[in-house]
Formats: sequence, structure tokens, C-alpha cells
Amino acid sequence: MSTPPREHVQYQSDAFDVGDLAATPFEQWQRWYADALAADVPEPDAMIVATLDDNGAPDARVVLLRDIDDRGPVFYTSYESAKSTQLDARPVAAGVVTWVTLHRQVRFRGAVERVDAHQSDAYFSTRPRGSQIGAWASPQSGELPDRDALVALVAAAEQRFEGRDVPRPPQWGGWRILADTVEFWQGQRDRLHDRLRFERAGDTWTVTRLAP
Repeated sequence: MSTPPREHVQYQSDAFDVGDLAATPFEQWQRWYADALAADVPEPDAMIVATLDDNGAPDARVVLLRDIDDRGPVFYTSYESAKSTQLDARPVAAGVVTWVTLHRQVRFRGAVERVDAHQSDAYFSTRPRGSQIGAWASPQSGELPDRDALVALVAAAEQRFEGRDVPRPPQWGGWRILADTVEFWQGQRDRLHDRLRFERAGDTWTVTRLAP
């Protein structure tokens, strides 16, 4: 069954060129992220992360970008999940954040590393208690016979930590994409989009404009 063609959206954005960029991609990220917050973009932290499976095929899912510094973006997950198993075996990843209503996206590519335990502890302590319990209860990416089995695991974890703080599970923590390439994309009319790519060159960055 074919899908009827839809009318193309015509993007209308301000001009965006090399001279408009901040000195580093992470400073530029902060500018655009502030714009996303000001515009009340839904889920502005949502990031698609692509990894490689055992056969070298891409595997993608949406996570939440929870921190970013001059090394790259950070997200958190179980170290026993499918994505973590893939990152341990092939420690490279790509991430994409898109803000559809602003006609913008940001792409990150690079090697990955596990976030140190102190940083993971600090972030875990800020999570809602229900999410903390879930981190203990869920055997992420493991098979379950039904939803009742998951509910039972949650109940057991709630009982285990009743009346006390929930510590970070040892199998749960952060991953950082050590971004050596960061691309900023802004939609423009007639598909003449702006694509500006930062590439790490030692302690500095080079910037290139790419054709849309």
C-alpha cells in the first residue's frame, strides 16, 4: 500500500553561516539549546544514539542527553543493556538531537567512554525515586514473560529500599560520546539548508560548510 505524497514543508529560518558560530561546538550547542528551551520545544534533551551490533549493523534508539561538556554529550543507561554491550564491543557512536519546530538538528560522532562513578552517582541522586527503583528492578533488554513480571520486580525493589535512599546500581551509569565531529543543521527554504561541521584538530576545531 503506497502512501499519498504530502506537501513539502517550506522551512523559513534566519541565515546561518560560519561567522554566526561560537568558537567551539559545545558553546554553539549551549546557544541552540537555550533557544530550544525558550521556544518550549517538547523533549529538548531527546537524542537518537546509534551503535553497531555484533554484525556491524547500525542499531538506534532515543535516549536523553543529560550533560555535555567540552568532551561531548552524556547519556545514562544500564551497563547490561544491549546498547552498552554494543558500545563495549565497538566503542563508537553517533548521536542526533533534533528540534523540529526550530528546523534544527545537531549531530555528534566519535569514540565513547564510560562516565566516572562519581558523576554517575551525582546524576542518579537527582532522579525521581520511581526511576531509581526502576533502575534496580528492570533487567534492561532482557526478556520478560509479561508485564506482571516487571511489576513484581519493581515491587521487590520498593520493598528492598523501603524507608531509605536508593543508591545507584553498580550496573547503571553514564556514557560519553567523545565528539570529534559535530554538525549543526538548520533548515532553509527550497531545501537549501545550512550545514556547518566542526571537526576536532588536536586542541582546536576546524569548521566546514557542507552542501545540503
